[in-house]
Amino acid sequence: MEEKISNFIHDIIDADLAEGRVDHVHTRFPPEPNGYLHIGSAKAIWINSSTAKKYHGLFNLRYDDTNPVREDDEYVKSIEEDLRWLGAEPTGGIYYGSDYFDQCYEYAVQLIKAGKAYVCDLSAEEMRQYRGTLTEPGKESPYRNRSVEENLDLFQRMKNGEFPDGSHTLRAKIDMASPNMNLRDPAIYRIVHTPHHRQGNKWCIYPLYDFAHPIQDALEGITHSLCSIEFENHRPLYDWVIDNIGFEHKPHQYEFARLNITHTVMSKRYLRELVMTDRVDGWDDPRMPTLCALRRRGYTPSSILEFVKRAGVAKAYSVVDIGLLEHCIRDELNTAAPRRILVTDPLKLTITNYPADKVEYFQLPNNPNDPEAGTRQVPFCAELYVEKGDFMENPVPKFFRLKPGGEVRLMGAYIVKCNEVVKDDAGNVVELKCTADLETGNGNPVDGRKIKGTIHWVSARHAIPMDVMLYDYLFTLEDVNDVPEGTNYLDYLNPDSLQKLTGCMAEPALAEAKPGDKFQFVRTGYFCMDSKYPNTFNRIVGLKDSWAKANK
Repeated sequence: MEEKISNFIHDIIDADLAEGRVDHVHTRFPPEPNGYLHIGSAKAIWINSSTAKKYHGLFNLRYDDTNPVREDDEYVKSIEEDLRWLGAEPTGGIYYGSDYFDQCYEYAVQLIKAGKAYVCDLSAEEMRQYRGTLTEPGKESPYRNRSVEENLDLFQRMKNGEFPDGSHTLRAKIDMASPNMNLRDPAIYRIVHTPHHRQGNKWCIYPLYDFAHPIQDALEGITHSLCSIEFENHRPLYDWVIDNIGFEHKPHQYEFARLNITHTVMSKRYLRELVMTDRVDGWDDPRMPTLCALRRRGYTPSSILEFVKRAGVAKAYSVVDIGLLEHCIRDELNTAAPRRILVTDPLKLTITNYPADKVEYFQLPNNPNDPEAGTRQVPFCAELYVEKGDFMENPVPKFFRLKPGGEVRLMGAYIVKCNEVVKDDAGNVVELKCTADLETGNGNPVDGRKIKGTIHWVSARHAIPMDVMLYDYLFTLEDVNDVPEGTNYLDYLNPDSLQKLTGCMAEPALAEAKPGDKFQFVRTGYFCMDSKYPNTFNRIVGLKDSWAKANK
């Protein structure tokens, strides 16, 4: 990962080191295992891991598994897989928030004994009413002044499972008149009678994130707790927990802007809804912004990290053009991806002056941009498949491909002339009968003739049937985080975000392709063999780079 990039976070760390506030750097990435990581997570991973690497520090992976309701080992495994796929090695170790449940409980008891926490019987709705508004202070809970002894007894009984969900919470006693709503006696423990994916039935009370997270950071020796901007207003509570528990080692929280991308959503709640309502083909649907989906579609770790770097690290809200992400993978694959031929909408072309039983092989470059990529042999015979879109019976002006009486170059092979158009009973064109200039093989030119059109083809005798998935943006709205009033983000789902093409014909070299292999299909785009469905290619991006053109 890049170590030389600087941003405002690194400026803070430089100052901390120079002034002696810290003598080393230790960061962490704390995902909740209740879903799959998305490309916004990649930004957080990169910031934390690359920062630790730059300062020769440590980087932890810590699962925030303090809410057992939606957490699962499936997500635990996927998170580590995605982290390592990105190349972010957890050099400081892998931990779980549930590792610290005993310490969290003891610290909560400590706060009760110090008169800084109390058991409250208000319901969730009542707590919202007592909390006040941004312009009005909150009201103190009628249970706020319980004795230490009563609070200790109730909290112990909460732990022992004597009370139902929602009947009691443990709240920090801070300031119900604070202008920061997060300091108005926030709940720090709640009752949840749900088995934990690692702890089983040991606990029926669980610490809330704002209480557990700073404790975990302090216990692990984290120096810089780097998180997204929505936690900025939570920082005073983070500091309150650290200060009132009395940790000698005091981590500090710093916030950066979340990664927002056009035509997609980053909310895990929205992504889960898309999956659970079958609007997409699972968490790894190639239209999703999850890392497993981007991997399945054909994006590489290096292209994603390059995108994150270019998007930058700042505190201000912004939405990054998804075209930048497409540019990054296109730029990489332009030199890395082998070229292959695939005809997506086959039309039969018969060369009438070519021997019916003859097969010859033309040498085509594996990648014109890489001189060391070599060539491959592509079979050629009298019957070929070409794209239907490369023929027009009544051509428009400046149409330089196949037309009645017109000539075109078959890529790397002969010049052919269309002599006859064969149609079925419905009037559909089903075959073109052509003659080839057999002196023009291997792309050889002919003096005095200007052939403006070149089209790709595959041998009908050797072609391999393939399915192709053409993916477009999942949402029609550019900024899905800012839907017009009175509408829902689901109202902007793109009905044309997936087009499946069946019966495509590929050159035989693609028979050796394995899931995850990436190619540029000439004149079509960049594709990746799918890992879920056999003989299927996913379009990663098209050939046209509108982002680069606009930002030239």
